[in-house]
Amino acid sequence: MPIIALIVIGAAAGFLATRLMRIEADIPTTMLIGIIGALVGGFVLRALITVAGWLSGFVGAVLGALLVIWIWQCFLRR
Repeated sequence: MPIIALIVIGAAAGFLATRLMRIEADIPTTMLIGIIGALVGGFVLRALITVAGWLSGFVGAVLGALLVIWIWQCFLRR
């Protein structure tokens, strides 16, 4: 999946991930979490699973965003 697509999907995934994790964040932070999560999740999902399509990219983006939020809560937000 191209980087641009991961960024666009990541913005939506960040919104969904912050709602699932019940995080109150401003719009730029939400987008940043989603974009980083999309990049991490997209690359990991592409490496681990050879499933093609936009849905797999979105699932990977949401999982990556959830991972970024979890790391943020555990290590950076004390």
